[in-house]
Amino acid sequence: MNFDQLFSSFQNIKVAVLGDVMLDTYWWGHVERISPEAPVPVVSLDKKELRIGGAGNVALNLAALGAQTFVISVTGNDEEGKQLKTLFEQNKVDTTNIISSNERITTNKMRIVSRNQQMMRLDAEVTADIDKQLEQELLNAIKKYFQNNKPDVLIFEDYNKGVLTENIIHEVITLCKEYHVITTVDPKRKNFFAYKGVDIFKPNLKEVKEGLNLLIDEVNEHSLQNIHQQLNQILQHQISLITLSEKGVYYQSSTQINIIPTHIRNIADVSGAGDTVIAVASLVYADKKDIELAAQIANIAGGLVCEEVGTSPINKEKLLNECKLLLN
Repeated sequence: MNFDQLFSSFQNIKVAVLGDVMLDTYWWGHVERISPEAPVPVVSLDKKELRIGGAGNVALNLAALGAQTFVISVTGNDEEGKQLKTLFEQNKVDTTNIISSNERITTNKMRIVSRNQQMMRLDAEVTADIDKQLEQELLNAIKKYFQNNKPDVLIFEDYNKGVLTENIIHEVITLCKEYHVITTVDPKRKNFFAYKGVDIFKPNLKEVKEGLNLLIDEVNEHSLQNIHQQLNQILQHQISLITLSEKGVYYQSSTQINIIPTHIRNIADVSGAGDTVIAVASLVYADKKDIELAAQIANIAGGLVCEEVGTSPINKEKLLNECKLLLN
């Protein structure tokens, strides 16, 4: 495999990310005393940092790899929503199809950190499904986008914040089939079985055990084949791609089955690894239609981002070098 050529070709791939975007706010400070008002530490603020979270982190990973990246979502018509759009645009992610609504607030997860320890997290969010009017507005935007700038692959990135309603999911899958757009999914439990007929379904092992109500002691090829068969009976999808934490990733299609073990890493933080896996797998599969290659590269990428503290997009050069080292 010519990995230089593969990674260079990413710039020709158009990827749409549809799902729940959010703002991650970090307040870094230091503690020197306890409050006289209550038995809590007083944090003296040193700096603030804004990052893109949720489905936006998938878009960041795609943009970092050079893909033409479009994010489709609903935010509040508020300061946080404007900050989020600015951050996307700074990272070369198209925000044309983000709808700002007066009926919603932009999800903002505020973390207070001292001495690299998270002391508290405050979540400002609305998690109810978007209403019918917003649903239709979002669908109209997606249809217009497909007519003007059809993507090669669309990623459903569900964080259970209300953008991916059952109706949106069904309508967009139908639209993707009509336009011959590859569909990949990173699901959450609420709409776990709504993604019927997609190309790649990528839960983690915990999510799939909860979704199918399974008690599995030993994770092996036999038990994972059984999981794929149960999923396929309900979803009629093409490929299962299941992340197995420290055990790697498993994939199964109609013709291919494999467990790809993880490579030894110095794990610092596992947050955001799933976002990286779905982004990389979707991009490679859109380019090569090879699930073995997509799973191998996504497995490496998921491990690499776990070496970084906090959520961060994949480093393209580092991933390229690792692929040359480990896959040739």
